[in-house]
Amino acid sequence: MNKKKSSIGPKLYITLCFIFFYLPIAVTMFFSFNSSKSLTKFTGFSLKWYKKLLTDNDIIAAVYVSISIAVIATIISTVLGTITAIGLSRSRKILREWLLNVNNMPIMNPDIVTAIGLMILFTSMRLERGYLTMLLAHIAFCTPYVITSVYPKVRSMDHNLANVAMDLGATPFQALTKVIIPMLKPGIFAGMLLGCVLIFFISKLLNRVNIYLLTHVTLAVVKNFSTIISKILVTPITMVLNFIVMKNVIEKI
Repeated sequence: MNKKKSSIGPKLYITLCFIFFYLPIAVTMFFSFNSSKSLTKFTGFSLKWYKKLLTDNDIIAAVYVSISIAVIATIISTVLGTITAIGLSRSRKILREWLLNVNNMPIMNPDIVTAIGLMILFTSMRLERGYLTMLLAHIAFCTPYVITSVYPKVRSMDHNLANVAMDLGATPFQALTKVIIPMLKPGIFAGMLLGCVLIFFISKLLNRVNIYLLTHVTLAVVKNFSTIISKILVTPITMVLNFIVMKNVIEKI
């Protein structure tokens, strides 16, 4: 009986935390169907904001650019992060610790510092600010998080399994794709989801340093609509990611 009472407390606390985080988002989504721009008074049900969203050519083009950036940057950062995590596990201790410290710097530093550093780098390299610099910036932001997500799984797995596979006739590539990658899937998917969410959330920060690395959809939405739509665009991804986290936390309690 005491165990049941003690287990209710943590679950209740987690539930209250998620209500605190997601109730404002739910209210914002509700008022996105408001006929006016008010976020406090519901004047009537209307889909006019969504109609404007779907009929605006600039918005559609912005969504296309944002989705293409998100897909390409997520794939590249996931591949780079996974390969780096596997390589770190087989590196010398001094090199491994040095690279991990370098990898942690973009995570621990304020994002604005990294954004300004990228601006200086692109300016010194005389790169024209546009789609390419936007893509490179998002890859630079997301790759450290993928490495952080995948590396613990690499450390926890048995490296002898790959050696056994090669002793049985598998090539190094087959050992990588048939043995190592399947064991790292949870970390890879976690890093992929985290990187995809970060791509949408760092866009406004990048706009502050005026380097045209802003995700186009956020810029277009902010210019033409209220903040309702911009929050709705990132809400589904965030809710899916946090639902997975909440489910795992509750199961462990």
